[in-house]
Amino acid sequence: MGTEKSQNNLRERLVSDSYLFLAAIIWGGGFVAQRMASFHLGFNAFNGIRFLLGGLVLLFFVFRRFRKSRGGMGWVLLAGGVLFAASSLQQIGIGTTSASTAGFITGTYVVLVPILLAVFWRQRTPLATWIAALVALAGTYLLSTGGLVLIPSSGSLILLAGSAVWALHVIVVGLAVNKMDVFVFSVGQFLVCGAIHLVMSMFIEPVSIPALRASWLPLLYAALLSVALGFTFQAIGQKKAPSADAALILSLEAVFAAITGALFLNESLNLVQVIGCVIILAAILFAQLIVLKKNRGSA
Repeated sequence: MGTEKSQNNLRERLVSDSYLFLAAIIWGGGFVAQRMASFHLGFNAFNGIRFLLGGLVLLFFVFRRFRKSRGGMGWVLLAGGVLFAASSLQQIGIGTTSASTAGFITGTYVVLVPILLAVFWRQRTPLATWIAALVALAGTYLLSTGGLVLIPSSGSLILLAGSAVWALHVIVVGLAVNKMDVFVFSVGQFLVCGAIHLVMSMFIEPVSIPALRASWLPLLYAALLSVALGFTFQAIGQKKAPSADAALILSLEAVFAAITGALFLNESLNLVQVIGCVIILAAILFAQLIVLKKNRGSA
């Protein structure tokens, strides 16, 4: 009986991890789409269209769940607001840097998750995690300066601020999906986030038809894949996968961002930037492996 239960738990964990891995691949490619769109659309217009379109597509498939759902609107509004802040900072930052740089800097949110849990939720965080966070910041400095300047670019600093908000979003998602229907939650946060962006766009950066024509392909990728599939895969995966698994696997989006940036945008990094990427990835992996080892030891 115990063996069968453990096998079922392992199977559920592997399935959840697979969803998270797919999300990482999709989001890695999403940095290329965001970079391409930034040449033509303002960040509010791009995010407003992609989140509303992605949310409406999902709503078509899960509308019946909304009729059965009870409560949880507070979580939807909170997640939508946090998602608005995170996506704004990311899109502003990526407009002034490369997709690969944006991917690795954004990936530091994985290390920041336990830091935020320690500061605001009073959860004990291993010393190794704090060290990993400092190492990741050092790698971010090398990546953003390339050894050519002393002060990191404004875009890199904005992306770093965004990674802290993405870390908060991961925490909110982890809490919310255990309290309400995962699909209702996903669609709700997308619609809230998209609506805020679109309203902001009307006052700050009205959308033009030529800009939409030039950005239709990145918009479709960002809406149908990054939003509709990527975030939903994240929510499904986080429902069953341990938080350490989720953070470790999702951190791979930085690697896929670098690969797709090189393939589709001909982006390249100098030696110092490559070293910065390696340091960031090593810090992320080290922090999560420490957590995995601790969890296994207490099992």
